Amino acid sequence: MGTASSLVSPGDLIEDGYGAEGGEACEIPVEVKPKARLLRSSFRRAPRGIGASFKSTGSVELEYAAEYERLRKDYEIFRVSKNNEIASMQKKEAKLDDENKRLRAELQALQKTYQKILREKESALEAKYQAMERAATFEHDRDKVKRQFKIFRETKEKEIQDLLRARRDLESKLQQLQAQGIQLYDPADSDSDDNRTSITTAGTQCEYWSGGVLGSEPSLGSMMQLQQAHRGPEFAHSLIDVEGPFANVSRDDWDAAVASLLQVSPHVSQVLWSNTVRCYLIYTQETRAELHAFVQTHSSGLKRFCEGLGHFYLNVCFPEEKAALYTEERKMEIERSSVCVLLLKSSLSSFVVEDVEEAFVKCPDSRPLLVYLKMGDRKGECGGASSLSPATRELLERVNNADKTAKVKVVDHAGSAEDGAALIYTQLEKIIKQELLGLEMDDSGVVEEREDVYSGDVLWDLHDEQEQIEAYQNICSTAANHSFQKYIDGLNDMVAAPPPTPPLLVSGGPGSGKSLLLAKWIELQQKHSPNTLILYHFVGRPLSTSAEPVLIIKRLTVKLLQHFWSISGLSMDPCKILEEFPRWLERLSARHHGNIIIVIDSIDQIQNAERHMKWLIDPLPANVRVLVSVNVETCPQAWRLWPTLHLDPLNPREVRSVINTACVNTDTKLTKDQEKKLERHCRSASTCNALYVSLLARLLTHSRSSLSLEKTLHHCLSCQDTVALYRLCFKVALDALNTDRERNAMKELLCLVCASHNGISESEVLEIFSELSFPALSSLLHSLRRLLIVTFGCGLIRFQHLQACEAVMQEFLDGARYYALYREKLICYFSQQLSQNRVTWRVADELPWLLQQQENRSKLQLSLLNLFVSQNLYKRGHFSELLAYWQFVGKDKVSMAAEYFDALKEFERGCESEASMSKLANLYETLGRFLKDLGLLSQAVAPLQRSLEIRETALDPDHPSVAQSLHQLAGVYIQWRKFGNAEQLYKQALEISENAYGAEHCSVARELDSLSLLYQKQNKYEQAEKLQKRSIKIRQKMARQKGHMYGFTLLRRRALQLEELTLGKDSADCAKTLNELGVLYYLQNNIDAAKVFLMRSLEMRQRVLGTDHPDCAQSLNNLAALHCERRDYESAEKLYERALDIRKRALAPDHPSLAYTLKHLAMLYKRRGKLEKAVPLYELALEIREKSFGPKHPSVATALVNLAVLYCQLKKHSEALPLYERALRVYEDSLGRLHPRVGETLKNLAVLSYEEGDFEKAAELYKRAMEIKEAEPSLVCGKALSRLSSSGDTFSLRSPALLPHTSR
Repeated sequence: MGTASSLVSPGDLIEDGYGAEGGEACEIPVEVKPKARLLRSSFRRAPRGIGASFKSTGSVELEYAAEYERLRKDYEIFRVSKNNEIASMQKKEAKLDDENKRLRAELQALQKTYQKILREKESALEAKYQAMERAATFEHDRDKVKRQFKIFRETKEKEIQDLLRARRDLESKLQQLQAQGIQLYDPADSDSDDNRTSITTAGTQCEYWSGGVLGSEPSLGSMMQLQQAHRGPEFAHSLIDVEGPFANVSRDDWDAAVASLLQVSPHVSQVLWSNTVRCYLIYTQETRAELHAFVQTHSSGLKRFCEGLGHFYLNVCFPEEKAALYTEERKMEIERSSVCVLLLKSSLSSFVVEDVEEAFVKCPDSRPLLVYLKMGDRKGECGGASSLSPATRELLERVNNADKTAKVKVVDHAGSAEDGAALIYTQLEKIIKQELLGLEMDDSGVVEEREDVYSGDVLWDLHDEQEQIEAYQNICSTAANHSFQKYIDGLNDMVAAPPPTPPLLVSGGPGSGKSLLLAKWIELQQKHSPNTLILYHFVGRPLSTSAEPVLIIKRLTVKLLQHFWSISGLSMDPCKILEEFPRWLERLSARHHGNIIIVIDSIDQIQNAERHMKWLIDPLPANVRVLVSVNVETCPQAWRLWPTLHLDPLNPREVRSVINTACVNTDTKLTKDQEKKLERHCRSASTCNALYVSLLARLLTHSRSSLSLEKTLHHCLSCQDTVALYRLCFKVALDALNTDRERNAMKELLCLVCASHNGISESEVLEIFSELSFPALSSLLHSLRRLLIVTFGCGLIRFQHLQACEAVMQEFLDGARYYALYREKLICYFSQQLSQNRVTWRVADELPWLLQQQENRSKLQLSLLNLFVSQNLYKRGHFSELLAYWQFVGKDKVSMAAEYFDALKEFERGCESEASMSKLANLYETLGRFLKDLGLLSQAVAPLQRSLEIRETALDPDHPSVAQSLHQLAGVYIQWRKFGNAEQLYKQALEISENAYGAEHCSVARELDSLSLLYQKQNKYEQAEKLQKRSIKIRQKMARQKGHMYGFTLLRRRALQLEELTLGKDSADCAKTLNELGVLYYLQNNIDAAKVFLMRSLEMRQRVLGTDHPDCAQSLNNLAALHCERRDYESAEKLYERALDIRKRALAPDHPSLAYTLKHLAMLYKRRGKLEKAVPLYELALEIREKSFGPKHPSVATALVNLAVLYCQLKKHSEALPLYERALRVYEDSLGRLHPRVGETLKNLAVLSYEEGDFEKAAELYKRAMEIKEAEPSLVCGKALSRLSSSGDTFSLRSPALLPHTSR
C-alpha cells in the first residue's frame, strides 16, 4: 500500500518511472489507516523541526525540482505544438477565406445570370401574349373585313338587281304606253320613282325589300337536296310540296315543320299554350259528394302527374251558394279552362245552366268536355233516362245539338260517390294525357316512354320558349287604340334600307308603347311576308330568366338552327355561346332564302347589355335586320348613333280617343268639365305616355271602385307619373275588397310576386294562403288584371309593367326594405316542397335564386347538392345559371365535381329498389354529361361508367338504357380522340338498339349517325356514307309513320284550334284558314282530312273571290300535291295545269309564284316520263328567275342545274354542259368556292364528264367535290358532332320536348 508520503492529491501530475509521459493523478480508493492519515496531516501542517533528517528534506526538494523541470519541458513542447497548430489553422483559415470569396463571387454571378434569364423569360412570355393578342385582333379584324366585303359585294349585287328590276318596270310601262299611242318623253327628264321599294299595303313591305336575296323562296335545287348524299344529278328534295304558311316543308323533316309552325302561328287561345291544366267543375247539390271525393282523393294524383311534365294543375270550382257573386269571374274562368266537367243528376240551378250554356253550348269545340250523369239506383238506359228531370233532359239535348263533332264524353254511373269520382278521374287522366298534353298511350292506357328523351343535346327550356310565345300573344291581344301606323311605316322604311344596316333602335320613355309597337309590327310582317324569318325576345323584369343574356342568345341560336339542316353542334359554354352567335348568324343567313329579322324588346333591362351584346356592333349580314327597343334614359351611349325611331307622347287627340273608347265600352259618361280637366292634365311627358293614359282610362271606368267618378278623377289628377297612378290603383283595388283577410292577401300576393324570381302560380298562392278560397283569388286576380297590374305568363302571376313592380316596392315594401322578409317566406315554402321530395321546375328555378339573393351560401350549396335540383336545371339548359350558383358559393369546377360525387355516393347508399337504381343511373349520367360540358373529361368518365354498370346490373345488359350509357361514354372517348374505344361502344349500342327496337327505329338511326361521324373523322368516307344512307331511310320512314312526337302534337293541337275558326261565314280569311288546316293535316299524314279542307278552301275561294283569283291557284296547287301523294298523277297534272293557267293570266310574267307552279308541273312531267313537255317549263322558270333576281342569284343557278339535269336525262349533254358551268360560276361568285352547292354541281359535272368519256376530267371534278365535302365534315344527315355538346357526338334540331322532370 505504501506510506502516506507516496500519496498525491487528485489532479496532481505523476511521472512514469519508465520514461513515459506523465499523466494526471486520479482519485484511487486506497485504504489508509487512521495513524497514517494523522502522520500525513501533521507532516503537512506542522513546521519542519530543527532536528529533522537532511536526507528526507533534500529528497523532497530534488523531487520538486525534477518535477518542475519535467513540467517546463512538457509545457514548451505543448506550446510549440499548439503554435504550430495555430499557424496551420491560420493558413487553413486564409485558404478557406479565399475559397469563400471565390464561391461568393460565383454565386453572385449565378444570381445575375438567373435574374437575366428570368427577365428574358418574362419578356418572352409577354411577347407571346402580345403576339397572341395581335393574332386574335388580326383574326377578328380579318373576319370583320371579310364580312364587310361580303356585305359590300351583296350590296352592289342588290343595287344591280334593283336597277335591273327598275329597268324592267320602265320597259314594261314603256311598252304599255306605246301600245296606247301616248307620246313619250325622255326618261331622264321625268321624275319617276318607280325604282323605289313598293309598299303593297299600309305599312307592309312588298315581297322584295331591296333585292333578290330578300324575300326569295326555295327553288328547285333547294338546300335540303344539296345536303343529301350524292345520288347523281337529281331534282328538288321532294316532289310533294305545298303552298301557304308551310311552303316547302317536307314531312321527312318534322323539325322544320315544327319550326314553321312556331313561326307563323297566329294568336291562339290561351288554352292551347297555357302551362296550367285548368279543370272547370260544374256541379249541383246532388253531385256534391262526387265532387268532394274527386277533389280530396284523386286531384292530387293529377297534380303530381302534371308537375312531373312541367305543368300546373288547378281545380276551378265556384260554390253554388256564392256563384251569384262571381258572374264575371265564372265567365272568365270558363274561357281560360282547359277542360270542363259537368256533374248532373236531376235538379238544376240557374247558375249551372249559365255555366253549361257558356262552356258546352256556345263554344263546344274550344276545349275537351266531360259530362258525368248520376243515374240513381236504376240501371240501364231507359231507367237512367227516366230519372232525369225535364229541365235536365232539355239541357242535355241542347248540349248534344251543339256537339256537332261528337267531342263531348259522357259517363253514366249508378254506384257510390267514390266510384263515380274514380270514373271522373279515369276519364280526366285520359283527356289530359292524350288531348291536352299530346302523349302517346298504349291499349292499356299507359303512357309510352320516349326512348330518346335524354339522348339529344340540352338545348333550351320549354318554359322559356313558352314564356316568349305567351308574352308576344298577350301584347298582340291588347285592345289598344294607339295609332302606330306612322311608326310602322317608319320601321318598314328603316328595314327596307339598303345594307349595310346597323341595328335599328326604337326608343321612348317608360310606358311609351315600345313593346306594343314591336309586337304589332311583327304580326304584320308574319302576315304579309311569310318568307321572312322573325326571331323575337321580350325581356321581362331585370334579374328574371328572360333577362339572362346567355339564355337569350342561346334561344335565338337554337331558333335559327330549327330552320336549317346539317349544322354543327351548339356549345354549352356560356362564354362561347355569346362569342359564337355572330358566326352562327352569318353562316345561317347565307343559307336562308329570305330575310332574318331579330327583335329584342327592352334590351336595356339586361345587366351589362353593352358587354354581353357586343355582336350588335359588328356588321350584320345583308339579309339580316336587328331591331331593339330601349328606354331613352338607360340607352348605352355607343348605341345612340344607330338609326332611331323615337316614340313621342300621345297628342291630345289620341288621349281623348283612348279615354273615350274605354268610356264607351263601359257606358261611362264624362262631363265637358271633366274632359277639359283631363285634357289639361295630360300635357306633360309623364302624363301623356301610352301606359299612363291607358291606366287612367281603366281607373275611370273601373266598375268595382267604391269612389264616385268625380272623386276618382280628383285622385287621378293628383298623380303626376305612372308609378303614382299605380299606387292609386292599389288603393282602389283594396277598397273594392270585402274583408281584411282579402286585403291582406292582396298585399301579400303582390309582395311575393315582387320578391320572386319569375312570378308565382295560382296553385302556389292557394297553398301559401290556405285560408284563401279559389273564388276570392279569382276575383282578386280579375280586378288586378283589369287595372293592368298583373298578367299571366307560363302559368305564373307576373307584373304587366315594370312600373307596377316599382309601385309595389314603394307602397308595400317600403322601398325594398322588407324584400328579405318575403323572400324568406318563399324560401320556406319551396324548402318544404324540397323536403317532401317534390322537385319540380319551380323549385329548381326559385329556391337557389332566392338563397343567392339572400346571400345564404350554406343553404344554397345544400339545395344544389340535392341532385334532382341540379339535374332539373341542367336538363332544361340552365347551364350558365348552375355554374353561377356554384361560383357564388365559392367552389371551382373540380371541387364542385367532388361535392357531386360525395352526394351521389350518399344517395346510392339508400337505393335498393329497381326504380331508385334507375334514378341513380340517370343522376350519374347527368353528372357525367355536365362534367363533359365543363371540359372535365377525366372526371366525366367515372360517373358515366358507373351509370353503365348500374343499368347493366339493375336492368339487363341488353336494355335500351344500357345503349344510352354506351352512347354517352363513347362521346367522351371521341373528345379524347380515342376513336377505337368509341367505335366499339357505338357498335355495342347499335346492336342493343337493334335487338330492342328492331332495325328501323330512331335510336338505331342515332347510333348510325354517330358511327358515320366517327368514320368521317377517321377519313373512312365510304363506310360513313353507307351508314348515313341507312340512317336517312330510317328517319324518313319513321317521320312518315308518326313524325316527331312533339311536332306531331303541336300540329294536331293547332289543327283542332283552327277548325273552330272555320265555322263562320264564307270569307277570304276563312278560306285561308281552311287552306292552312289542310296543310296541317297533310303534315300529319291525314290525307283524307287534308283533301276535305283543301276542297272546302277552293270552293269557298271560288265563291268569294272568283274562279280566276290567284288564291284559287294556291288551293289547286295544294290539291295537286295531295293527288301526287296518292300517285294519282293524272289528276294532279290537270290541277297543276289549271293553277298554271290562272297564274299566267292573273300574275306578272316574272312573278315568283308562277315559277313555283311551273316547277311542280315540270317535276310531275318528269316523274311521268314526259321529259319533252317538262323542258319548256324549266326554261320558262329559269327565265322568270333571271328577271326576278338577276342573272347571278343562287336561285338562278339552281334553276340552271335542274334544267341541265333534264338535258342529261334526254342525252343532250352538249346543251347541259354550259348550263352546269354557268351555274358553277354563279354559285362560286355568290356563295363561295367551298359551299355545298358548289360541291353538288361539281358532282353533276363529274357525272356528265364520265358519261362523255372524259375520265380524267371527271376524276378531277369529283376530287374537288370531295374536298369541299371534307371541308365540312360535320354535315351529315342533319346531325353533327358537337365537341362541347352534352351528347358528345350528335346535334338534334328538335323542338323542345315535353321532358318529364324527374322527381324523387
